[in-house]
Amino acid sequence: MANGRINKPVRMAKQETVVRTDRPIVVDTTDHIAGRLSSHVAKLLLKGNRVSLVNCEKIMISGTRDNTIREYKAFLEINSIIHPKHGPVHYRRPDTMITKMIRGMLPFDRKPSGKEAHKRLRAYIGSPKELKSLEKVQFEKAKIKKSSSNYTTMGELGRVIGWTE
Repeated sequence: MANGRINKPVRMAKQETVVRTDRPIVVDTTDHIAGRLSSHVAKLLLKGNRVSLVNCEKIMISGTRDNTIREYKAFLEINSIIHPKHGPVHYRRPDTMITKMIRGMLPFDRKPSGKEAHKRLRAYIGSPKELKSLEKVQFEKAKIKKSSSNYTTMGELGRVIGWTE
């Protein structure tokens, strides 16, 4: 306290981490819970990383098979009364389903950063040749803890609701 004034501590700016944009972060999504995976990927995208998801048909949705299918079929019935093409688009492929889930966790409609982040996302069914040589990452907090009989895969859900491989 000099001259009757209190010295405020000087705040140091956070050091920005260097983001490598020459190659994407490849996530092997086998046995990951869809919602937890989506939140991890959304955070990576907002930080400026490019993310590629492989094996999207093996992503797990929690809940019994019958209940999950019943809920998704009820979701498919939502459309516009006047003109069904104007209603919401209901995806049936696993890679587009997970892309839409991740888009819901980004500020897609409100900020340009959300749209830019969504453009850095790629999702694949299986594993493409150009990504096989890259190191694959898995999120331990997003992996399933119980036996796989308590979950439904996105590929199985897609086949029931109309996805033809």
